Amino acid sequence: MQDNHGAILLISGPSGCGKSTLLKEVYKDISEYYFSISTTTRAPREGEKNGVDYFFVSKEDFEKDIKDKNFLEYANVHGNYYGTSLKPVKEALKDGKLVIFDIDVQGHDLVKKTDLCSFLTSVFITTPTLKELESRLNNRATDSKDIIAKRVKNAKIEINSIDKYDYFLINDNLDDASKKLVSIANAARIKASLFNKKQIISEWMN
Repeated sequence: MQDNHGAILLISGPSGCGKSTLLKEVYKDISEYYFSISTTTRAPREGEKNGVDYFFVSKEDFEKDIKDKNFLEYANVHGNYYGTSLKPVKEALKDGKLVIFDIDVQGHDLVKKTDLCSFLTSVFITTPTLKELESRLNNRATDSKDIIAKRVKNAKIEINSIDKYDYFLINDNLDDASKKLVSIANAARIKASLFNKKQIISEWMN
């Protein structure tokens, strides 16, 4: 009865809250998904691979894509551009996949203003406390003290946007949090499948 269109699961949260680790667990329990790889102008961290973790490009190339309207959303975060390419997202939705975004609050607000908002379910993920977030950032030892300070400052701002999201998830216990996120992912598919009200009613009446 319903179209075989996909859904969008958008997650946001401060750097260091464990989004990447959490998603790795979630991928074990969901199928037919596409993780939207962001494009960025920041330098790769140790172990990151181009086309796997991010698409790493120059500032000039990124700004050209902005002019050519090739991004679903983009933002400048900590002095670097981050963006979501539009074409692969639309192709994945057409194929009936669950498209997963890991983007910040700015990106979330922009996506909600697009024609893809009907497919969208959003969740904000964070640590139990700010102190715990700072501890995780320091322990992973991938950023300088200045960068960590910027991330903490940004986290204090972003936490005020939790009411814009459909769900709020505390990543305290990995197993518990991953099970909750899987449930949210399944709910996202159901939510998106109901958005074409007129088609559903028409087919049901026939």
